[in-house]
Amino acid sequence: MDRDWMEPLDLDAVAAHAGYSRYHFVRAFKAVYGQTPGQYLSGRRMERAEEMLRTANLSVTEICTLVGFTSLGTFSARFKRQTGVSPSEYRARHVGRGAALIPGCYAMLWAGGFSPAKEPSGRRGAGDRNSEEAG
Repeated sequence: MDRDWMEPLDLDAVAAHAGYSRYHFVRAFKAVYGQTPGQYLSGRRMERAEEMLRTANLSVTEICTLVGFTSLGTFSARFKRQTGVSPSEYRARHVGRGAALIPGCYAMLWAGGFSPAKEPSGRRGAGDRNSEEAG
């Protein structure tokens, strides 16, 4: 769950990977971590959202999507419940205290928000010809 925190939680698959039934896995997880797998995952997502709000030049909606939420309302309510302030208020309190914000395009690329454009196969650009001629 820590590695794939952006993906939807497939509790059956996680439980099967651990060798438990879904219900036994939830009970065992809660006994060890003090919270359900869903609560744990939501906490990890909120930590990532806090980091992005402090460091990335992305909108709250973009961050909501990047950390794995599909509803901005749910994201904002959970964020406020965890931090005591809305995502926008959190950003306003923390931005400007350190380094400049990372441009949104770099943050989205790093977080997997989009893939860089690729040239269609078989098509060569002028830069390819120049590098061959130079070599």
